[in-house]
Amino acid sequence: MKKGDIIELKIERYAFEGKGIARIDKSLIVPGAKKEDGKQSNYVVFADGSYPGDSVKVMLLKIKNSYAESKVVEVITPSDYRIPAKCKYFGLCGGCKQQNLDYEVQLKFKQQQVEEIFQKMGGFRDFEIEPIIPSEKVFYYRNKMEFSFSDKRWLKKEELADEKILDKNFALGLHIPNIYDKVLDIEECFLQSEVSNQIMNFTREFFKKRNTPIYSTKTHEGYLRNLVIKQSHHTDDLMVNLVTASENDELISEFTSGLLKKIPTVTTVINNINQKMASVATGDYEKVFHGSGYIYDSIGEYRFRVSANSFFQTNSLQAEKLYAAALDFARLSGDEIIYDLYSGAGTITIFISRKAKEVYAFETIEPAIKDAEENASLNNIKNVKFIKADLYKSFLPIVKNEGLPKPDVMIIDPPRSGMHPTTVQDVIELSPKKIVYVSCNPGTQVRDIKFLTDAGYVLKKIRPVDMFPHTYHIENVALLERI
Repeated sequence: MKKGDIIELKIERYAFEGKGIARIDKSLIVPGAKKEDGKQSNYVVFADGSYPGDSVKVMLLKIKNSYAESKVVEVITPSDYRIPAKCKYFGLCGGCKQQNLDYEVQLKFKQQQVEEIFQKMGGFRDFEIEPIIPSEKVFYYRNKMEFSFSDKRWLKKEELADEKILDKNFALGLHIPNIYDKVLDIEECFLQSEVSNQIMNFTREFFKKRNTPIYSTKTHEGYLRNLVIKQSHHTDDLMVNLVTASENDELISEFTSGLLKKIPTVTTVINNINQKMASVATGDYEKVFHGSGYIYDSIGEYRFRVSANSFFQTNSLQAEKLYAAALDFARLSGDEIIYDLYSGAGTITIFISRKAKEVYAFETIEPAIKDAEENASLNNIKNVKFIKADLYKSFLPIVKNEGLPKPDVMIIDPPRSGMHPTTVQDVIELSPKKIVYVSCNPGTQVRDIKFLTDAGYVLKKIRPVDMFPHTYHIENVALLERI
């Protein structure tokens, strides 16, 4: 068999990143495959878009000696786990890859994946595995949505031959997975609130009527780039941020006036001007056309100011449960010195501050530090200090130069890539009694924890947290203690 061939599979198990697993006779894929122990060896095929219990037809995409990758082209017999997807764009848009999977089953598979990563990949045995914390909301849970404009609209199969479609060169919506120059034009999304859909649809019609040019990543000409909507879950604050390639105050003023007339609940309107070639939804500078330019949201008892370009946990309702898990694992008495690595806008730092003696927060991005300092002031927090540190290099010289006390507890919340090896060594040298490791990628989390356990720490327990229903992403909190 070769790439592009169609084969039938019976899906047996579920793999990390949302792919089903089937096993077939290896000789069907790899000619001349030898038998092992007198039996024909099994060959693993990963099938994107499948679930355990499915019988499917798949197209082979990649063939290796030990496994193959494929995608489902037809479901012959569906799994009992399948449910109807709520969104009409499901299967095209890559935002909710598991929306057709029962939510309780999603949680079960996520729990299993974390357990397998720690037990099989990490080789850990004697530690406590706590049950996954489900999301309070399975739809409308995001406080931020980022939509893209494109001068190349993605056409569905039934639209390709329709010559009556005249708006092929205007789209506002979400990117098709792995295709960066085309956008799926959408009218609704169930990840944010209904008012978010109203804002998106008003924005599309406003600029389409005026034939406003869309920025092209090839010619680097045009005006419209992104629409970013941020909405508080604890206040009535609602931000609309239009990212453009240049200034046009008259047009944005007209847009703002029309938007407020149509949707008066919008509390602030901002225009970010991004003059870079890179396709990022942030600007070199911004102009505020209505309101303060900020919204306010809460995590637990703490308030946070959120600007157009500042990072804030996307599921703020679930972030409280994530941080509560980290605080529970730390078991603080109030006398501890805490180091918070990759502290961002200071959300974890502030959340744990009243349970600690002092908290020193280390962050690479300077604007995030400024947001963190503003948030500490907003909450009248006095026992925290935010420090700029390149966490791809050793931060020990900063600890020494600042004369900082050594930590009793370290809280670490790195990006998906995990910690840099230099940072791991710094943690080991500082030798805190406890480490609470919060991760959005259990795979890199296990890799780093293995380094720490080799250096004298013991993994005590883990607790998965589901921050993003209908996706395969998993947050996980781990507690390590020094022997």
